[in-house]
Amino acid sequence: MKPIAVIGNVNVDLILGPAAPWPQPGTEIIVDHDELRVGGCAGNSALALKALGVPFTLAASIGSDRFGAWLAEEFGDQSKRWRVHAENTTISVGITHPDGERTFFTTLGHLPHYGAADVLATLDGDAHRDGYALFAGPFLMPRLADEYDQLYDWADRFGIRVALDTGWPPAGWTPEVIAAAKGWLARSAIALFNEVETTSITGREDVRDAARAMLDLMPKGAIAVVKRGPHGALAASDAGLVEVGAPKIRVIDTIGAGDVFNAGFLAALAAGKSLEESLAAGTATASLAVSTYPRRYAPPESRS
Repeated sequence: MKPIAVIGNVNVDLILGPAAPWPQPGTEIIVDHDELRVGGCAGNSALALKALGVPFTLAASIGSDRFGAWLAEEFGDQSKRWRVHAENTTISVGITHPDGERTFFTTLGHLPHYGAADVLATLDGDAHRDGYALFAGPFLMPRLADEYDQLYDWADRFGIRVALDTGWPPAGWTPEVIAAAKGWLARSAIALFNEVETTSITGREDVRDAARAMLDLMPKGAIAVVKRGPHGALAASDAGLVEVGAPKIRVIDTIGAGDVFNAGFLAALAAGKSLEESLAAGTATASLAVSTYPRRYAPPESRS
């Protein structure tokens, strides 16, 4: 299997819900479930890779509080070289809704202070040579986003294929945000975006046309993946368009579904699976995760 590095935002998620309708100010409602877990785009992907038993390296940072210590404990040896910032650890409170949507309340915390030097101090380029690196969640890490060129240069130096998942920008898809995303796509081997993100960046309404248009923004030999939730996933490549469906499930919690897809997809791709098989693996992993509580990423027999 080719090596996998995950680079980006790790924070704490407190998941509560479902809640509908949104409560009036000054009132209190009771929800059915709560879960405190590792969060962030990179954290969600790393947690799934860990559960799947797939080797990986996680480049991240934490705050200097109890939540930071808890995150470090969750990842054990992975966290030994992480930067510890003087700020509190970033926290997201995710409120789930019965229709499968969710609302986030997120503190800035430690994430804006994470930079390229912190990442490169964590990773061994030779150990990841010819592998994959997932760049996740840059819009919550403005310093790192400004220094992304250093990470792309590092990846180019060691023949590492970059998979990009920007996550949703807090400011929305403004012209400035789209320009930044296009600049990163021009240096990425794999794009991992959902339907709204793909159509927003490309300006194409049809998701298949948007996938092809995104591929045009990327280097030769790239793959543009579109995550479609209950409709599965599709990917545009030089060989054409590939689509896979998703199983019918009872959705419990969709938070981090796209990040979990990334883990399943990249794990299969790194193991030498075809593009179609990798799309199916990502979809199956995400489908299981969003339909189980406590969350699972693989059937128990897969680890035997």
